[in-house]
Amino acid sequence: MQYETMKSNEIDFTFESKNFSSILGLYLFSLGAVFSGYSLYLLLETTQRIERNIITWSGQGLFWSLILFFMALFILFIPVEFLNVFKIYNSTFKDLIFNIIYSIGISLGSLILFQFFINSETLIMNDISSIGKSVSFAGFIAVPLILFLQHTLRGSLNIIDKVSYSFTLFIWIISSQIFL
Repeated sequence: MQYETMKSNEIDFTFESKNFSSILGLYLFSLGAVFSGYSLYLLLETTQRIERNIITWSGQGLFWSLILFFMALFILFIPVEFLNVFKIYNSTFKDLIFNIIYSIGISLGSLILFQFFINSETLIMNDISSIGKSVSFAGFIAVPLILFLQHTLRGSLNIIDKVSYSFTLFIWIISSQIFL
């Protein structure tokens, strides 16, 4: 009898694809949004709306602006077409733990990718590496805190379930800007 009650209190740690798809989609949306913002910045430097700090000539700025714009479109295309999950499943403690683990795991994997596999010889590639690292650091620090707050406030605020995905995405993008 005592063994059965202890067994029912254990958390079953099996792979939850809905939680993983949700967090991966948030990561890709935030990475694509920050890349598109950087692409717009390079376009503004190309058109001489702002002072040139990164590019040396207009062709370089236009080239990198288009490359980053299409890369951002591709990154934003992945969660819309392939993952197709636009809700954070954060109703149980198990879901909260999985969301935090997936957030940290995806951020760690991308941090390793942007730290070691992006050659930062040019200023633009260095900025791309910094953008990837800032999105990863936001996934380490800000996103687990927001997920915990959403899980905690879920009982007292009914609107949390409706806006949790959008709010988490907004916080991820804003905190990425802070880490830049």
